Amino acid sequence: MMSRYSKSWNGRIKRNAFAALIAGTTLIPGCKIPEICRPESMRPLPQTFDRNNDPAQGMVSDQNSACLGWREFFNDPTLHQLIADSLAGNQELKILAQDIRIANNEYRARRGLLFPFASIGTSAGIEKSSRFTRDGAVEDQLQAAPGKGFPEPLPNFLIAADVTWEIDIWRRLRNARDAQALRFLGTQAGRNYVVTRVVAEVAENYYELLALDNRLETLDRTIAIQQQSLDTAKALKDAARGTELAVQRFQAEVQKNQSEKLIIQQEITETENRINYLAGRFPQKIDRPSVEFLSLYLPAIGVGFPSQQLLNRSDIRQAEREVAASGLDVRVARAQFFPSLILSAGVGYEAFNTKYLFSSPESLIYNAAGGLVAPLINRSAIKADYLNANARQLQAVYEYQQTVLNAHIEVINQLSLVENYTRSLEVKTQQLQSLESSVDNATKLFQNARGEYIEVLLAQRDMMETRLVLINTKQKQLGAVIKAYQALGGGGRPGDFVVDELESLEDPMIDTDTTQTTESVPIQIHSAPGKQAFGRSEPAPIAMVQEAQSATFDIPANR
Repeated sequence: MMSRYSKSWNGRIKRNAFAALIAGTTLIPGCKIPEICRPESMRPLPQTFDRNNDPAQGMVSDQNSACLGWREFFNDPTLHQLIADSLAGNQELKILAQDIRIANNEYRARRGLLFPFASIGTSAGIEKSSRFTRDGAVEDQLQAAPGKGFPEPLPNFLIAADVTWEIDIWRRLRNARDAQALRFLGTQAGRNYVVTRVVAEVAENYYELLALDNRLETLDRTIAIQQQSLDTAKALKDAARGTELAVQRFQAEVQKNQSEKLIIQQEITETENRINYLAGRFPQKIDRPSVEFLSLYLPAIGVGFPSQQLLNRSDIRQAEREVAASGLDVRVARAQFFPSLILSAGVGYEAFNTKYLFSSPESLIYNAAGGLVAPLINRSAIKADYLNANARQLQAVYEYQQTVLNAHIEVINQLSLVENYTRSLEVKTQQLQSLESSVDNATKLFQNARGEYIEVLLAQRDMMETRLVLINTKQKQLGAVIKAYQALGGGGRPGDFVVDELESLEDPMIDTDTTQTTESVPIQIHSAPGKQAFGRSEPAPIAMVQEAQSATFDIPANR
């Protein structure tokens, strides 16, 4: 009776001790997780694009120019070809395409960690054990086969398969996978942002090239007019009705403008080579039409609403995904405080002779095991990783806020430039018309010896300078329109550029199950749900609340 009671009691003690060990392994490491910092909430996004943030005076419209592809926004076939060549040959875009491949491979690697690792191997060896050891004594007493002892030395042949599987009980592996999936999508958005920049830079340099051509034509016309005035001054001097001073002044003015032509030709060369660099090719002449530069125009900018900018700006989408990914990194770092459950198993055949190797069940071997491994002492490295993950999350939040702020200010600045340069063009055009009339009058008076040469000289100089300023102002106005288009997110919509080289990449599927044993503090980041990436459906990041357009910032509960 006592013996049975004692055995039952001992068995109960062992079971309770084992349960206590499991509970301790699971719970003790989770105690005293360090507290991490909260970021400051971002100010609400303005409802309109206005310098004074006054909704009553701000600019909004139903049309958004960012919805236009660059082929629709720019109506110049020559520019279309230059942009297409640049998007196909730009070296930076090719580098970023490889970054996308790297991020895609990293995602596949993280996803692979969720599945069991299986390996198969074979080995052969030979061993001689001492008779005065346990192994040698056992071999001496046993028979390897009926009527046969173990050979000496003892061969060994093995073929086996092993499986190891870490059970993701704390979602550490899944969160790491989802974080990398978000970064993969972020690299796509980053490349798309560079596409918008390349489109804008090619367009700006193209219109600068047209402006330089018109400045050159203006100088040629001015030199022709001044040459006529020089001939008139020489004729008046020969007729003793003029002086050598007038001839010298007109001659100097012609030479000055001829020198200016050389400077403009150098600027043309540099501008052509900037376009060639963007297109990833060696210097060559850029074929372009001869146009009246001052009559060029681009579509009026439709600003839409500031909230649309969050969808259209690729740099904002990239920063948004980095916020979500960094939040998952915090969860990954936090899971390191808890034990890992690892299962392992193996099966194979082992024998001292190959003819017995596949004899079953005699040569069959197998094993199975499971274990919980948890950090207990000296967890400073884990704490440091956890706090660093929090710091990087804070950085991501602040960088996102900085990106949104910068994007909003860029739009306001460029819209203001467009407005002011347009007004300046109107005034300069009127000034040029007045100066053209004054040049005609001064020239007629001088030819009839009724006016001074200095009046003609100054009138011609003023007209030329005003026309050059007008061309420069027109160039800046077109540049401001292009930059406003880029600032709104135009030029990089899916389907606007060739992505055949990326079509084979894998679309990451992000786990939308975000149930965690953490407290969450919402931070308004003015985000938006997933949209199209490279013409394919892109899943929304898991940290984004689709309806509220917000993100989750993880603050682990104090334990």
